[in-house]
Amino acid sequence: MLTGLNHITLAVNDLEESLAFYVSLLGFTPHVQWTRGAYLSLGNLWLCLLADESKPSDDQSHIAFSISAKRYSDFVSRIENAGVIQWRTNRSEGDSLYILDPNGHKLEIHVGNLVTRLQHLRENPYEGLEWSQKT
Repeated sequence: MLTGLNHITLAVNDLEESLAFYVSLLGFTPHVQWTRGAYLSLGNLWLCLLADESKPSDDQSHIAFSISAKRYSDFVSRIENAGVIQWRTNRSEGDSLYILDPNGHKLEIHVGNLVTRLQHLRENPYEGLEWSQKT
């Protein structure tokens, strides 16, 4: 059986630009870099940036990263001052910032977790919402 998320690989058009974005702006830790890629981490997340033609989707698919409520405002200011493009406004519970990386990959910076989301759904259910017996 599966035990969890292992890693995420993102195709990037410009490895150096992407490294600067993820390391300097978002705070990832770099581990190794080679001609066509790099391994980074953030908490327990392992991220691989791989030089290739990036083709992000036009749908709502995105990667969400956690941030504490006390650091959210300063982080948003830093992102806005850097001119990072926002792809959506927040419509969910908790504070969220929706941004694009230099390759157009959709990212979300979110205050909250599954527990806070489920509590919000108890109070504000989505249309057609059904709870699992295990919840």
